Amino acid sequence: MTRRKKTEPTPPAFSDDIAELGRSGDEGALAHYLDPAYYEETYRERRHDVDYYVRLAREHRRVLEYGIGNGRVALPMARAGARVFGIDLSRAMLGDLEGRLAREPKQVRARVDFRHGDMRSVRLDERFPLVIAPFNCILHLYERTDVEAFFARVREHLEPGGLFVFDFSLPQPADLARDPEKSYPAPRFRDPTSGKLVRYSERFEYDSYRQLLLVRMEFTPEGEPVRTVPLTHRQFFPREMEALLHYNGFVELEFTADFGDQLADSYTDSLVVRCRARE
Repeated sequence: MTRRKKTEPTPPAFSDDIAELGRSGDEGALAHYLDPAYYEETYRERRHDVDYYVRLAREHRRVLEYGIGNGRVALPMARAGARVFGIDLSRAMLGDLEGRLAREPKQVRARVDFRHGDMRSVRLDERFPLVIAPFNCILHLYERTDVEAFFARVREHLEPGGLFVFDFSLPQPADLARDPEKSYPAPRFRDPTSGKLVRYSERFEYDSYRQLLLVRMEFTPEGEPVRTVPLTHRQFFPREMEALLHYNGFVELEFTADFGDQLADSYTDSLVVRCRARE
């Protein structure tokens, strides 16, 4: 009897870019947040998540927000009467937040504090009834050890019975399967700082082993060469996230779709997760 040779599968070939990215705090985690004016203009119309977190903040009054950025969520929560403490790794976004706070009424300014730092390691001398990590913040935790360190910090900062809420985009098969050599154009826009008209396109590359999606955002202002900004997101699948939470000490897990109360289905874009730390 002739034995067939066992053939090892050929590992997928990825570009040097994606091989180098995917470390928490690297360029793929920070570059997208270096231009707060562009960030503000791009997500100006994104209100459904802000409204959701404002409702939670009104109920709990004190909030720890991971990924506070330039205050897209934090400032509306503070205007609604909640005290907010934020942590973020982007100095550019925190600098913009400081400028925005200076233009707020005194009572709103008094409700917002923030610290520059890594969400995996910052420790505060305070516990909160509500801890949140909005708008894909958790997708910048690329390794299991990163997730475990972050969840440990969340547990430390939750009051007994406190609520932990975060949201993340579900992996979209169409994006994961796109040709990394192909550029996908998007509508042009006018740069909020320079006023120049900018051509914009994206390239997608997925590392299926590390579950990392690299989006190369390509900006071409009038009369200038193309500028590429990398954005790296870990792709978490729902049952994977459920297991990570369970084995890291969280209970009463609730998954809902797109900032409503409905259950997720095949049309869901973002999952909202609510849970509490195991006593």
